[in-house]
Amino acid sequence: MRPPGGFHAAREEYHICEDTMLKELLYQAVDWIASVHDWISSLNNTFEGVLSDKELHFIVIGVLGMLLIFAIYPLFKFLARTDHVMVVSWIYVFTLILVITFAIEIGQRMTRSGDMEFVDIVFGVGGFIVMFAVFALIRGIAKAIGRGIRSRKQAKQLQAKAAETLPEDTYQGRHSKRTPA
Repeated sequence: MRPPGGFHAAREEYHICEDTMLKELLYQAVDWIASVHDWISSLNNTFEGVLSDKELHFIVIGVLGMLLIFAIYPLFKFLARTDHVMVVSWIYVFTLILVITFAIEIGQRMTRSGDMEFVDIVFGVGGFIVMFAVFALIRGIAKAIGRGIRSRKQAKQLQAKAAETLPEDTYQGRHSKRTPA
């Protein structure tokens, strides 16, 4: 059950922590999630549901997960089919980086081993984005060089095949350095 006046009131009443952008964002997220939780619980009570809080979590998170699967699977399938597996990997890793950076900041708050600041998350995620951009640039250059080498080899192979298919006297006549007598 939510404290009277919401979590903002509880924070102010207990002087939980000074305001920062991350803390404000987390409190707003907690308030929104609590509101949705209260609404679902009231639906359960209104329709004389006998579902426990755990059963409601099982159903709601299960449905949310499936909705996300139905939304994201077609996108990832399209990206994989169009040879954009790196984009799928990036999205996955980016999501993990967000979760990890939030977990680190929340852990710092709970253990008091550091300050919980939104800027730390921005810098952490920014570090990943910059390092990935450098990787993507190096990868792009390497792929371009590889394509250039392959196209040169293919051009030489085509030239060799073309030279093999020409009649012997035509080939020698055009490329011969002998002067006619």
